[in-house]
Amino acid sequence: MTHKSDPGHIARGRGAGYNPQNRFEKLSYSAEEAPADRVETVLYRDSSKSVLAKNDSPDVPFTYSINPYRGCEHGCVYCYARPTHEYLGFSAGLDFETKILVKEDAPELLRAHLMKPSWNPSVIALSGNTDAYQPIERGLRVTRRCLEVLTEFRNPVQIITKNALVTRDLDLLQKLAEHGAAGVAVSITTLDSGLVSQLEPRTSNPQRRLQAVRTLSEAGVRTSVLIAPVIPGLNDHEIPAICDAVANAGAVALGFVMLRLPLAVAPLFEDWLTRHYPDRKAKILHKLQDMRGGKLNDPRFGSRMRGSGPVARQIGDLLRLSRRKAGLDAKIAPLSTAAFRRPGEQLKLL
Repeated sequence: MTHKSDPGHIARGRGAGYNPQNRFEKLSYSAEEAPADRVETVLYRDSSKSVLAKNDSPDVPFTYSINPYRGCEHGCVYCYARPTHEYLGFSAGLDFETKILVKEDAPELLRAHLMKPSWNPSVIALSGNTDAYQPIERGLRVTRRCLEVLTEFRNPVQIITKNALVTRDLDLLQKLAEHGAAGVAVSITTLDSGLVSQLEPRTSNPQRRLQAVRTLSEAGVRTSVLIAPVIPGLNDHEIPAICDAVANAGAVALGFVMLRLPLAVAPLFEDWLTRHYPDRKAKILHKLQDMRGGKLNDPRFGSRMRGSGPVARQIGDLLRLSRRKAGLDAKIAPLSTAAFRRPGEQLKLL
């Protein structure tokens, strides 16, 4: 079922304004009625038999990742992971943020994988596609149980999240941090709470994310920040202020990712601009096209995360200058695998 958006009739607390047609489906049904004011989240069991995804992209600084959930209730309208929901028979629009698959067996699958003699200890990213600390994690605790396994094995973990809920698991992160095996990257897109409520409707507000950076840093957990995504003409002017704020909160490093609009994400973002920023829409889209060779998306490795052209260079220069002034440009040592252990190994030696 597809719905075109109506600026006066949008589901509250959601990022996407409608469900675009799944690109793999030949048939579609367009309803006459508008979508409901409130669209509830529906959870499905994910029966995957493996939990570790292996990454071969040179743009991503990790090889292995765990995504306990498919789909993300955060509802960030720009999320590059939205098209992955189409492989499940859903839409990249409202379906992505309201129909969530839960990998209930993820901790057990992870434990079995780490117990294999063939597992060579490596950093595992929690998230990478969808957020491991999205709202449903508060009750389901699948991410926490995965983190308990990683802590037991002392396998290093890098967390990427937009949710302050990550501080709930500070006890586990501190244990890993004692071995140099824990890192958290908090994603802060803007310091404007109003913009967050429109752009990332179910994420933590900026002040709570800054407090999470402070809490993690003070507890000895290596904490960095990602400005992700940078949207030219919308939040790029905030780069210096974000750098100063996260440095004051104790972050040790800062990076950024330029807005990506793959497949169905581009029309969803254009629709969002029409609803929220019609006066800036043309300017923002023009700048994006300037960075993407005249298009709204460039999937090529090397350029997709940073863009190219004068606008991209200007933003990159601003970030590097702001990062240097805030003291956030120091090189960080890799997380350590030295303390890795398999339960029972010491007993076998004895």
